[in-house]
Amino acid sequence: MSAPLLEVQDLQVHFAPPRRLIGGTAPPVRAVDGVSFVLERGKTLALVGESGCGKSTTGLAVLRLVQPTAGRILCDGLDIAALPRSALLPFRRRMQIIFQDAAASLDPRMPVVDLITEALEIHGLAPGPERPRRVRRLLDLVGIPSRMLERYPHELSGGQAQRIAICRALAVEPKLIVCDEPVSALDVSIQAQIINLLQDLQKELGLSYLFISHDLSVVRQVSDAVAVMYLGRIVEHAPTSEVFARPAHPYTRALLSAAPVPDPEIERTRERIVLQGDLPSPSAPPSGCRFRTRCPIAMPACADALPPAIEVGPGHSAACIRIPATA
Repeated sequence: MSAPLLEVQDLQVHFAPPRRLIGGTAPPVRAVDGVSFVLERGKTLALVGESGCGKSTTGLAVLRLVQPTAGRILCDGLDIAALPRSALLPFRRRMQIIFQDAAASLDPRMPVVDLITEALEIHGLAPGPERPRRVRRLLDLVGIPSRMLERYPHELSGGQAQRIAICRALAVEPKLIVCDEPVSALDVSIQAQIINLLQDLQKELGLSYLFISHDLSVVRQVSDAVAVMYLGRIVEHAPTSEVFARPAHPYTRALLSAAPVPDPEIERTRERIVLQGDLPSPSAPPSGCRFRTRCPIAMPACADALPPAIEVGPGHSAACIRIPATA
């Protein structure tokens, strides 16, 4: 069995707080606070959770677009978290990103042809007459006709802009693509087209995806495994089928109960888990289990220490001290 493409070990990303005028300094914002996972080659791992849980920051840290505070990020066995910025350029070819707002990620002053060839120029790829042929092949991969080459981002529809963003990511032949909410800003019909495109590209090119989303129906369709995040930590990790069939952590159960179901009979009869209170501040997380302040099955012991991840099945772990009694 080959080594995993990406292995993240105890990743932490803390941001310095704004200075207080009165009362000294505030504590740091613990956006990501001890995240570990493995992404196999050619597979998709989904990071899910509420807004503010740290999933997008995790993706940006994996790419070194934000600086990790601590932890290791092993890509093909090399810790890129320890590399100086001057040595990162070769790894930009291995790992790319597709942003949620595709139009905003494209330079409005550049036509499509320049948006694509920019990456080729930076990395010295396909020089001379090979470059136009490379651009046309890339456009064919994402289903964009060559007549779009001279258009500017404001002349593209949302789906076309996302296809160009995908094309830019593919230009340098990466092994890993971080998909940060890549379809959430699109109409439902266009969402399906982009999802199908991403899956086809994965099969054709052997890509691995770190897929960040809050849409569980999309996650169920595209992912091989799911990591559920809450307040900077992973609380459950399992194969996708296991998460949806046998969720172990109370937070995962709450997320699944809130997801819409297309069958009206099931929608009317299924149990809803309504979480009480607001998401705590990542600069002052609760002691012990971070979910305990909103958990419907919390008990006093939940405040004592961070719960360890407990194996509840093959490749299925969850961090909750109540799991042995409830799962």
